[in-house]
Amino acid sequence: MTEKYRHIINSFLQKHILFPLTGILLLIFSIVSIDRYDRTKNIEKKNVKKALFEDGDLTEILQKGKLRVLFENSSVSFFIYKGKKMGFEYEILNSFAKDLGVELEIVTVDNLDNAFHDLNNDSADLLACNLTYTNDRSKEITFSIPYNRTKQVLIQRKPKNWQKMNTKIYRKSIISDPSQLANKKVNVWGNSSYFSRLKNLQNEIGDTIYLKKTSGEIGEEELIQMVSEGLIDFTVCDENIAMINKRFYKNIDCDLVLSVKQKIGFGLRKSSVLLKAKLDEWLERYIHTTLFKYIKHKYFNIASYTNSNNKNYSSLSGNMISVFDKYFKKAQETYGWDWRLLASLSYQESRFNPDVVSFGGSFGMMQFMPETGSFYEVYPDSPPEIQIMGGAKKLKKDFDSWKEITDVNQRYKFTIATYNSGKGHILDARRLAVKYGLDPNIWDDNVEKMMLNLSKREYYKDSLVRNGVAKGSVTYNYVREIYKRYLVWKAVYN
Repeated sequence: MTEKYRHIINSFLQKHILFPLTGILLLIFSIVSIDRYDRTKNIEKKNVKKALFEDGDLTEILQKGKLRVLFENSSVSFFIYKGKKMGFEYEILNSFAKDLGVELEIVTVDNLDNAFHDLNNDSADLLACNLTYTNDRSKEITFSIPYNRTKQVLIQRKPKNWQKMNTKIYRKSIISDPSQLANKKVNVWGNSSYFSRLKNLQNEIGDTIYLKKTSGEIGEEELIQMVSEGLIDFTVCDENIAMINKRFYKNIDCDLVLSVKQKIGFGLRKSSVLLKAKLDEWLERYIHTTLFKYIKHKYFNIASYTNSNNKNYSSLSGNMISVFDKYFKKAQETYGWDWRLLASLSYQESRFNPDVVSFGGSFGMMQFMPETGSFYEVYPDSPPEIQIMGGAKKLKKDFDSWKEITDVNQRYKFTIATYNSGKGHILDARRLAVKYGLDPNIWDDNVEKMMLNLSKREYYKDSLVRNGVAKGSVTYNYVREIYKRYLVWKAVYN
């Protein structure tokens, strides 16, 4: 074959066979690559979709009809007051659940040290434990938009006879500057933002603060109670927690601020993309509503009305306890409840003020919760006589429910405790009394001791306890103060 024909043949092969074949091969390779790319993208999309709809995210919540929330047993998070479920965070998330059209399922945190682990292991959909935003926490969970901002404050015990001190002497007797914490011992939860803040404060003041780490089994409110009782000298908590608890512990001071304002939000799993988006969108609207502003005011701003006496209603002189004595006596005739004991309870509840509305929404002279009041036909606008008769009727009902308590005076005390705390908490205290070798039918130095312990995590987490944490010291003092006053009035007034 001559060179001329060889060249012609090669040109023909390249033009009509080799080049198209290469093109075909390239086309096949491209199609395979595109298909592989599409399949990879589809897998990624499926993984994203899987992440969106797994682990209790919004679609699953709507399908199950339940929003599961991990709450801390505390005044800010969740608690039971006079048989009613309450708590700042509880009320917010209960409104959110209603907006979703689902039921709010309460899951209580056993140990705050395990809260993030419990959330990430599908124990609940949300975490509500008055959580402060921190960088370390953001590595484990994601936060909703903030629903509150608060500062860290020092909790310290007021000096003896603080009521009689003028302001200047009082301020000198307590720590009023962070630098004064040098060489002081402060008990705080080891995994809290409080601990981190105190570590930084040491550097700022250039001296040592002896930090005593506590476990997540001891909540901030239990530490506050320990300060009040003199078991420890100092702790630190968020100002919103302190604002609630200073109502219950009159001898604590929480005025010293230790930090700038910090954001508080709800915790979610990082995979809960849709739930976070929905919660954030809802919170953005909700925090501007009148309802939210009222709830916030109710928990953090309403002062205790029991700090001052209302002279328009209370007499405590001559032959009268109050201007309502005739109604208390009439209630005794109807329900057989000693009118002086009834008056003492009313004084404790409201200082005989028929118009007062207090923390939790209870109202009037006998401080009925709205749901309970309607059962006894007592409403916020009911006249004093109706309020007193309703209170006496409820006390008679509670008294009759303690038939196993044979001693009348002890039965009175169980009844008073029930009026304050609800029967569920008293039954819990009785069960604990049996466990610890105390008499469940004696209030004094027996059941009242267990009532005190119901504010401590090791007790209210006992399997015998069915109603959670209680402000045990409040009920303890409530019964003692009412009964002591009653014995005095019984001796003085006929």
